[in-house]
This record gives sequence, C-alpha cells and structure tokens, in this order.
Amino acid sequence: MKTLKDIKKIAVLGAGTMGPGIAQMFAIGGYEVTMWTRRESTREQAKETLRKSLETFAEEDLLPASQIEEVYNRVSFALTVEEAVKGADFIQETIVENKDAKTDLYAKLETCASKDCIIASNTSGLNIFELVPASLLPQMVIAHWYAPAQLIPLVEVVRGEQAPEEFATITVELLEKCGKTPVLMKKFIRGYIANRMQMCLNQEVFYLLDNGYCTPEDIDKAVQASFIPRAVVLGLCKRADFGGLDMTANNYKNKSYTMPPPVDMPKTLAEHIDKGELGFKSGKGFYDYTNVDKQAVLAKRDKQLFEIFKIAKRFMDDPCDVIK
Repeated sequence: MKTLKDIKKIAVLGAGTMGPGIAQMFAIGGYEVTMWTRRESTREQAKETLRKSLETFAEEDLLPASQIEEVYNRVSFALTVEEAVKGADFIQETIVENKDAKTDLYAKLETCASKDCIIASNTSGLNIFELVPASLLPQMVIAHWYAPAQLIPLVEVVRGEQAPEEFATITVELLEKCGKTPVLMKKFIRGYIANRMQMCLNQEVFYLLDNGYCTPEDIDKAVQASFIPRAVVLGLCKRADFGGLDMTANNYKNKSYTMPPPVDMPKTLAEHIDKGELGFKSGKGFYDYTNVDKQAVLAKRDKQLFEIFKIAKRFMDDPCDVIK
C-alpha cells in the first residue's frame, strides 16, 4: 500500500496565480518540486514571486533566512509537461480554470504520468472527475488551495470515487507536513466548504446593498466587529454549541431569518462591472484604490494576514473546550 514515505518528487503544473505559492510550500516541506508553465514570461515571474515570498516568510519568522536559498533551489522549472512529471510521485495541477485547457492537459497526463502517482487538481468550480480520462480516475484527488496559497492555511481534499482511500490520506499527510491545514471531505460537492459559505454570505451582502439597507463599509465593520473574529476561536458549529442548539432551533421555528430570493446577477455587482470597477486590480470596486501605493497595500495586507493566521493556529492547536 502506498504511504507518505513513497512521495519523493512533486510536480506543480501551472505557475500563475497559485503555482508559485503551492510549489513554495512543498519545497518548505522538504520536497523536490518541478514546475511547468506554457509561457516563459510566466515562468520568470514565478521565480521572482517565489524568491520574494520566501524572503517574506523569513521576515515573519516562518523560515530561517539561512534556508531561503536551500528551499528556493528545491524548485526547478520544466519546459514541457512530460519533463515536469517524469518521476513524479505527486502531481498538483493548478492551471487556468478553463474546461478545455484542463481537458487538454489531462489528455497529456494520460500518456506521460506514472500509473501509480497521485494526481491532485486545484480546481475551484469544475467537477474534475467528469473531465479527466477514465484511466486516470483511480489516481485522482482534489486538493483545493486558497490564494495566496503560501499564506492561507486551508486546503480542501476530496478523493475520486475510484481512487483508494490511502490516496486521500497521503494527500492530507503531505499537506500537513508542508505546514497546511487540510480538511478531508467525505464526498465531492461543487464549491467544497469555504467557497459555499462565502457564496451564501455574498448572496446576503448583495441583497442588503441592492435594497439599500446599508453601505459596503457598514457590512465590513459589522462582520469584523462580531462573528468573523469570534469564528477564529469557535468556528461555526462550536459557536452553535456554546450559544445553545435550542436557541438555533428556535431561530428556525420562529422564522427569524428568511433567505433572500436568488437572482441571476445582483444589481450592485452588475453596476460595478459595467463601469469597469473590478476591485483592487482595476483601482476601484466597493472602495476607491486609485491613489494608493498598491504594492505597499498588498504588503500590509499580507503582514496582517500572517498575524491573524498565527493567532488562529494558536487557538486551533489549543481549542477553548480543552483545559490543559
């Protein structure tokens, strides 16, 4: 039976938004990593992103500065898919979220990937088990990372029905060894856990905005000063335990909350899109970023996220229902 000890070499396919961070975490875990991307410009950007991120990790005391070069040198770059996956025991696919692109890539993997390696997709919105060739299904799992991949701890894991249970177990153990917080799901569902929670919140956010109940600033202030920091300590299910499940039941009985009707596109969102206001990357969204130093803002965001996730890990390692 395959075990974590059998994983020696890892291939990361895709070096765009997610790839460098994923490769970084595998390299920090001690693995030799080969990355592949189609474009030379993306490859060079990935190298720069990787080095800068490792330097940031050292600044945050998450990696000794003396190990930056060692970890960086564990990551190599291949010009072809075949070269990247040669000898790989674990393949992490993280290419563009496009059905045709993924179908083409997995058709290549069918011809060149080892028959006993684990193949993990980072797909966020596609049912990868419906896209890959039938011969690859016994090797397939999903390992769904969140951006920035090197910073957000969560990775949601679910195996394909034809893949052995140990493939999911190995994936979880591998991610834990590399400093991540994996969650093993019992079965596949689109959106996994966190994205489904966020979509529910988004539906309510746009209902409140579309109907003039409050401003974006009101929403952000309300959640930052209430259930989001509380969730760092209690999560959602444990919060219900502490509040009393009978109270939760009464909220249902009393119809304290009515779900807003679904819409094809929220009015507020459509208005921003029509004006080309796509958020931070375009300079304007709910907030105006036109006169800010974007790199400085991103650096500050990352520093604050590092801080809050360090606190979150401390609380998760010592939950409030356990007395030491």
